[in-house]
Parts: sequence; structure tokens; C-alpha cells
Amino acid sequence: MSQEKQPISFLPPEDGRVDLLIIAGEHSGDQHAAKVVRDLHWQRPGLAIAALGGPELAKAGAQLLHDMTASSVVGFVEVLKNYSFFKALFDETLRWIAEHKPRAVMFVDYPGMNLRIAKALHERGLSVKGGGKIKLLFYISPQIWAWKAKRRFTMAEHLDALAVIFPFEVECYADTTLRPEFVGHPFLAEEHVGPVKYDPAAPVLLLPGSRKQAVGRIFPVMLRGFEKYAEREAVVIYPSDEIEAVLRAANPPKNVRLLKPAEGEIVAASAVLTSSGTMSMHCALAGIPGAVVYRANPLTYLLGRMLVKVPYLGIANLLLKEPMYPEYIQGAATPEALAKELRACVGDPARRAETEARAEKLRAILRRPASGTAADWVLRRL
Repeated sequence: MSQEKQPISFLPPEDGRVDLLIIAGEHSGDQHAAKVVRDLHWQRPGLAIAALGGPELAKAGAQLLHDMTASSVVGFVEVLKNYSFFKALFDETLRWIAEHKPRAVMFVDYPGMNLRIAKALHERGLSVKGGGKIKLLFYISPQIWAWKAKRRFTMAEHLDALAVIFPFEVECYADTTLRPEFVGHPFLAEEHVGPVKYDPAAPVLLLPGSRKQAVGRIFPVMLRGFEKYAEREAVVIYPSDEIEAVLRAANPPKNVRLLKPAEGEIVAASAVLTSSGTMSMHCALAGIPGAVVYRANPLTYLLGRMLVKVPYLGIANLLLKEPMYPEYIQGAATPEALAKELRACVGDPARRAETEARAEKLRAILRRPASGTAADWVLRRL
């Protein structure tokens, strides 16, 4: 379904000035950026921060100009369907930046839109490398190691700094003038406690994602896989009322509970079927046995097969260079295969031990370096 056609207009800065504008287009980016904002406000309480993001950034103290998480889509086909909306959002973002001139813009992942904005700011002479005064920072690198690798050269042309959350990404930019800084993974901050934990007696967890179109394709097959297993209850975590409506449209049975966790609530699980997004990393780091399930629009999937050159879809699998979570993509995601995975995850002690060993390897890979946090990286550039 296309986005509603309505005028897009952002309010001016609450303090009459803005030190940092954050642009985070998805639920995960909203969460990661909110952590940075909390750290920034703790270290520099007077910073004026505005954001195109979501509810987490608003709770962290940023002035929310527009809720990007309510309009997040994924895939070539879905973007085309919503072109007029994204064009209006793009134009209003550039207008606001040109008028209010933040000291810096921090882009958080979401490269399809964010890199276009960076290019436009360069072309209009607003950014430092374009001859202006606005510093362009990018937090959480696009996955250039998977596809569109040549983007690294235009990124180096437009951006002033890049912070990455996977250590191997530093080397991906070695042949450019950009010098990325590894700041650790946001899930492994010292005070971080993930939203999920392992408990052998708990229900199984179904995590179809946070984007409406993807959830509409992934959840029904997860549900059928669980129904063929059905040896204990299931919990489905959802991030918004919009996603809850998609889940209920699939008519989950009574032994499948839909849950929007309260802030700080930790959900226990004995096994998980998860899409390849942010929550899959939470589950992997918590050592919950499971599998990745993904179904895309057929055209998007065919284009992805031609363009993406990586052996795994799940980021934990890529980091470990082995399948911590077996992947069931498109036609391979059958109810029978998913039910078999759940039985093995719940009933095989060796599977749990193997998962925990790989989780510990993953934690070691992603721990924060001595150079500091993402907030430290931002403050050095303000």
C-alpha cells in the first residue's frame, strides 16, 4: 500500500539552532541512534539535537521532525510504489537543512535515502566537502561488502567521517580517502541488556520483522511452520500497532501470543524463527538456537540474487563465516522445514551448546574498542 498523500513539513529547531541532525530511517536505526543521543546528552547536556527517526529518538531527547519508522519500506518494488512520498520527504529534508544549517548531519544506515541526501548537500554547496560548513557523518556503514561496493568512492567524496559497527568493514574502505572508525556494536555497550534471553522452558519466539510488507510475507510461513511443530506455545514480538495489524490478519491461533514488550522488558525463548534483521542479532548474541526465515517480493528477490554476492543473509552467519542460524529463503522456507528446525532447537542439547559457543565467538568479535563509543566519535567532530 502506498504512503498517504499529505504535505510534509518539519517544524523549526526548538532552541532556534541545531548542533546535530540525525537521519535514521528504520526501527533499528532509531534504536541505535537513540543510544548515541543519550550518551551525547550525558557528556554534553547543552547539545541541540533534531532527528528524522522514530519514537526511541524522541524519548532520548531529540526533537523529532518526522517519524521515519512509520514509513519504512524495503525492496525495489516497494520503493517505486511510494516514490512520490519519498520525493516529498527528500525535498523537505533538504529545505530544512538549507534553512537551519545544523553543524553536522549524522546519517544512520538507510543508505538508499541517506547517501542521496549527502550527495545533494554536496552538490548544493552546503556540506564541508561541497564548500559549505555542514559536516556529514555516517554511522553504521551500508553493506558494501554485500552489494553496490562502488558506493564507497562516492561516500569518500561526500562524507567527512564514517563509524562502522563490524571490525571487518574498516578494510572495505582501504582504497578510498575515507578512514572509517570501528566503534563497537551498539548491542554490546557495557550497560546493554538485550530484549531477549535463552530459557529452555520458555515458548518459542517468532520474529517476522518490523517492515509491514516483509512481515506480511514472512509471518504466514513462520506461523504454518510453528503449527506443524506446536509442542509448546509461541510468542511474536512486534514493534508497532501497524505491524500488530498485519500479524492479526494472519489469524494466529490461541497458542500464539502477540507481544509488544514494555520498555526494559526481556522476553525469554527456547528457540527462534527470525527474519534477517536487527532482532536476529539480539537472538544470536543471547545464544538462542534458531533459524533465519526470509521471503521477499519475487522481483526484489530475483534482483537481489543478481546483485548480492555474499554466502549468507544473516549478519551473525556472515561475521562467523559459518551458519549459526540455518537460512530458509523464499521457496526453501516450507512449514515442514521450519517445524523440523524448531524440534531440533528445543530438543537437542548439542544444538544449544553449539549455539552458545558461536554466540561467545560473536560477542568477542563485536566488543567495543578502546577508542570509545559512537558518541565519542561524534563529539570529536562537533
